[in-house]
Amino acid sequence: MAGDSTMHLATERYGSWESWQYMEKAGSVQRKQNDEKKRAWSFIDAFTSVFLPQGYPESVSEDYLSYQLWDTVQAFASSITGTLATQATLRGVGVGNKEATIAGATITWILRDGTGMLGRILFAWKKGLFADVLNDIAIFMEIVAPAFPACFTLIVCTAGIFKSLVGVAGGATRAALTVHQARRDNMADVSAKDGSQETLVNLAGLLISLLIIPLVADNIILTFVLYFFFTGLHLFSNYQAVCSVVMETLNQARLSILTYHYLKEGSILTPVEANQREPVLPSFRRRLEIQLGTKLGNLVSSLSDFEKALQDNGKKYIIGVDKIKGRVLVCLSSGAGAPDELQAGFHAYVLLFFLELQASGPGPYKAAIQRCRDVADSAATNDQHWRLVTETHRLVDVAFPHFQTALQKAGWCTDHTLLDFDEWRVDWAEGNLQKKAL
Repeated sequence: MAGDSTMHLATERYGSWESWQYMEKAGSVQRKQNDEKKRAWSFIDAFTSVFLPQGYPESVSEDYLSYQLWDTVQAFASSITGTLATQATLRGVGVGNKEATIAGATITWILRDGTGMLGRILFAWKKGLFADVLNDIAIFMEIVAPAFPACFTLIVCTAGIFKSLVGVAGGATRAALTVHQARRDNMADVSAKDGSQETLVNLAGLLISLLIIPLVADNIILTFVLYFFFTGLHLFSNYQAVCSVVMETLNQARLSILTYHYLKEGSILTPVEANQREPVLPSFRRRLEIQLGTKLGNLVSSLSDFEKALQDNGKKYIIGVDKIKGRVLVCLSSGAGAPDELQAGFHAYVLLFFLELQASGPGPYKAAIQRCRDVADSAATNDQHWRLVTETHRLVDVAFPHFQTALQKAGWCTDHTLLDFDEWRVDWAEGNLQKKAL
């Protein structure tokens, strides 16, 4: 019958879990849940609501789950080793020793915390990212400290400094990852759920510690066996967590990988491909250094150098080579923005590419690359280095627009970068040089 016919009006869903159909029947609008998605509120729903960001998985990056799982494992392992260290520290300050005094234990604890605060201040100033290895070293020092009563205070204070550095480095890294993972500008929610996950892991670690502590109380061998096992698990999990992250923002390592591949192959790697090639551990292979945002005085030492730096250069940066110290130097204009920083970084690695005499490969700019190589092969003098800079300016003028467009098509973020530019900025008056030449 015509009066019993229904007409589909709309479909709505809540995240990716459930969906409903809106149907028109006999002049009224009816809402019906899809059968294939219909299910009762379960423990999984409650768990997801408490520990995962709202809108998961659409509201976070694709690497969110893999990173958080490995991060959970490393946090659990760190919680267990931290318990072993706390037990050793308490034994070292005199807990259970009738000859120990409250004042002595308090002074040791205050010195430990005080040196840690000092370490946080200094580390935030100098900065660095080797938090997890340092954390395991600090825990090891606290475990062995009771075996050296004469140096106990010195050892635990040093361990306290190391742990304070872990907090600073970990906070900086966590903030950067939160920005990366929050795909709907939901950084507050992602950060809050990360805190809930960490609390749950620490609670699980606490419960396991209640079972472990009676076993290791007077067994130093078992203490070290558990320490090395969980430390190995902690470091392995951290390595896997870092490897699982796929950052779309360019830092110097990723930009160098992309630039070298582009010059050799003429194509752009995707974020997944480039992140897989990015080294997690530091490399000890010696290579030329790149300094971004350096002082003008580091780059030019004469009017002749300054004129050569500006030759064929209409960009908002000046670039040059300090062959004696093995550096490629980039000096930024005060008006340089993110696209200029990206171009300057690209140019720096193009220059480094030829200074390290990389093979040119079948790239799209074979003739220009060959000219740069010919100059690089004979770049033994200061004038030859400036010739190479001029040739790379011409190559970058042609290659960078395509490189930038290809980056965007491949899924890279070019609106901002993580290139490590220093704060030096220069305004140069090229017109004055032209007047002097006339």
